[in-house]
Amino acid sequence: MTGADLENHLERYLELRRALGFEMRVEGRLLRDFLTFLQSRSLAEPLIAQAAVEWASSRGGSKYQAGRLSMARCFLVHLRAHLPGIQVPATSMIPSGVRPTPYIYSEAQIAALMREASALKPAGSLRPHTYATLIGLLASCGLRPGEAVRLRDADVETEATPPRLVIRETKFRKTRLVPVDSSTADALRSYASMRKRLGYDDLTPTFFVSDSGAPLAYSTVGATFLDIVRRLGIHGMARSHGPNLRCLRHTFAVRRLLHWYSQGMDVNKLLPQLSVYLGHAKPQNTYWYLTATPELLRTAATRFESYADQRPEL
Repeated sequence: MTGADLENHLERYLELRRALGFEMRVEGRLLRDFLTFLQSRSLAEPLIAQAAVEWASSRGGSKYQAGRLSMARCFLVHLRAHLPGIQVPATSMIPSGVRPTPYIYSEAQIAALMREASALKPAGSLRPHTYATLIGLLASCGLRPGEAVRLRDADVETEATPPRLVIRETKFRKTRLVPVDSSTADALRSYASMRKRLGYDDLTPTFFVSDSGAPLAYSTVGATFLDIVRRLGIHGMARSHGPNLRCLRHTFAVRRLLHWYSQGMDVNKLLPQLSVYLGHAKPQNTYWYLTATPELLRTAATRFESYADQRPEL
C-alpha cells in the first residue's frame, strides 16, 4: 500500500464523515499527520496498529493521547473495510483517565445565582436582566451555554404551541427544536420587553445583548458567572467539574433523571428522548450521567434492587 493509496482512503473517509455532519477540521489535520507518521516508517499492514499507538502517545497528556488514538482507530476501522489485513488497536492501549464528576446545583443555589445576577451593576441597566434570564434559561432547558448566547431573536418562538427555541447548527452542525415550559417562555418575553424598553432592540440579531449593544461574548459570560459563584461561596468537591456555567446543563440532566426515577418511570426508555433534547450525538453521553453522579447512581441501584426483589424465583 503506497502513501498515495493511504491519502486517497483518508480523503474518502473525511468526505464520508463530513456528509454525516461532522466538521472534521481538527480530525483531518491530525489524521494527515498520522499518515505522515506512517509513511516515514514504511510499515507493513499488521504493524500499523502499533504505529497508531506510538503516534497517539507521542505528545500531550493521557486525555489528549486517548483522543488521538480514538481518531486513528476510527480511520483504521474504515480502512480495514478495504484492507482486511489492517489491525485496529484496542482503546485500552491508552487510558483516557477519569472524567470529572459534574457539579450539581441545588434549587436554592440556582435561585441565589439568579438573585445575585439580578443585582449586577450598573443598576437600572440591561445587564442584570440579561444574566438573570440567561442563568434561568440554562437551568430550565439544559442548553449548552454557547447555544444560549448565540440564540437569535427569530430562534426564540415564545408564541408557538408549545413555546420553543430553535437551536441552529450547533455541535455536529445539527439543528433541533427545544420546547420550553410556560414560565420559561414568560421570562423570555419579559426580557425581550425590558430590552425594548431600554432601547436595545435592532442593535444586534442575537436575543441576549450586552450593555454595549453587541452580542454577548462567551468568555465574558463565563467570567461573570464565576464571579457570581465565588461571591456566593459555592465550591465544588475534589475532582468535581465546576461549579461553572456548563454545570447548569449537567444539573438539568440529572434533575430530569431523578424526577423520572421518583415518578417510577422507565428511565431506560426515556433516556434516548433526553439525549435528543440535549443535542447529544451519542446516547452514551447521556448515560454518563447515571454513573458520574453519586445521587443518580444510588437511586438507580435502589430501583434495581426493588425490581430484583419483586422478580419471581425461577
